[in-house]
Amino acid sequence: MHFDWAMAGGSFLVAVVVGLTGMGGGALMTPMLVTFFGVSPLAAVSSDLVAAAVMKPVGSLVHLRRGTVNLRLVGWLCAGSVPSAFAGVLVARALGDGASVQDVVQKAMGVALLVAAAGIVVKAWMSRRRADAGEGEDENPEIAVRPLPTALVGSAGGLVVGMTSVGSGSLIIVALLALYPALRANQLVGTDLLQAVPLVFSAALGHLLFGDFQMEVTGALLVGSIPGVYLGSRISSRAPGGIIRRVLAFVLVVSGLKMFGVPAVPLAWTMVGLAAAGGLLWLYGRLLAPARRPRQDGPGGVGEPGRQQAGDQPAAGHVGDPVAS
Repeated sequence: MHFDWAMAGGSFLVAVVVGLTGMGGGALMTPMLVTFFGVSPLAAVSSDLVAAAVMKPVGSLVHLRRGTVNLRLVGWLCAGSVPSAFAGVLVARALGDGASVQDVVQKAMGVALLVAAAGIVVKAWMSRRRADAGEGEDENPEIAVRPLPTALVGSAGGLVVGMTSVGSGSLIIVALLALYPALRANQLVGTDLLQAVPLVFSAALGHLLFGDFQMEVTGALLVGSIPGVYLGSRISSRAPGGIIRRVLAFVLVVSGLKMFGVPAVPLAWTMVGLAAAGGLLWLYGRLLAPARRPRQDGPGGVGEPGRQQAGDQPAAGHVGDPVAS
């Protein structure tokens, strides 16, 4: 059996992104197999899903150990996604190659991904405004789980995954952002990775039975993706939420453009431009941060320190004496 080390290297890079953001496996891995390695679309979908069934548990276990998973959300998502993922494989077979159907689905997902990226940017901007105003964010917000909408999101995501292998991260994470905007970034990634495990297992079983699974493709994907998703998950479970949000927004934009069939070269230049623009915006924000930080005004008026600084000598008399003797 021929082993493709280039394919393994590509899958490592994609898996790092999956571990960091919870998404990108189908949106990036399947197009990579078809575009760069000449794998047929059905074989790419089947082999990618079987590899993901092994890769996703590795990343989700890292987040479980770190406590960055909302198990109630996972349960309701899986209630809808597991049966519909298997059904999606049967629907795909009934539609033949389903090229027109998949084209519509991918373009709709492209719009959703770009909207989600915009939502992350707006949320980050609002968080920054609150921080500048001295209002802290709740580090452990209470999430009121909405069972029916969550299960319906799982059903829709599972159906799309079974048909295209795209959506176990991309589609679900967009819906989670809309339903639960208070969910912290690392909880969003951890919850999405864990809910994808039974979803991908169900879809992979369908493709093993009815698809075009190829062992040599899956083997190369596993060699690269297992260490990649472990590394990405370790980083995302420990990294500050702001960093994860930036990476997630970047991947959402790239994945969304890929859904619209943007060629590789313009997509690469877009990635470079986004990275440069993001770096400049971050630098601009850092330079303005001291000017926007609220001043600590003391009881005597603006500009007076509100508390004694290290090294300052107290006024005559003891602290707390109403009148100095």
